[in-house]
Amino acid sequence: MLFMLKAHLSKPQSMSNKEFYSVWLKEAEAAMEARKAGAIKAIWKVPGKTEVIAVMDVDSADTLEAAILNLPIWKLGYSHIVTNLEWTLLRPYENWYEDLKKLAAE
Repeated sequence: MLFMLKAHLSKPQSMSNKEFYSVWLKEAEAAMEARKAGAIKAIWKVPGKTEVIAVMDVDSADTLEAAILNLPIWKLGYSHIVTNLEWTLLRPYENWYEDLKKLAAE
């Protein structure tokens, strides 16, 4: 199952830049490993924002939940800096195209 993730981060005022970016670096290292392993198909940092967008391939919502809980931000107790996670289930357009041909013929 393909999912698009939008993760919005926010640095608390009480957190130093060094601490914030150090945590983000650990998260980025985990993301690069997941990219190499194929779980993350593509990943981007939105310019000028503390936002990351990724396309992930997982077999179930349970696998997705386990992956989230094993991210450094969660394991190290920094989940509060993730102010919003948005998940969108993605369907291959080729599959929709086949359905669309049938729908248009009715």
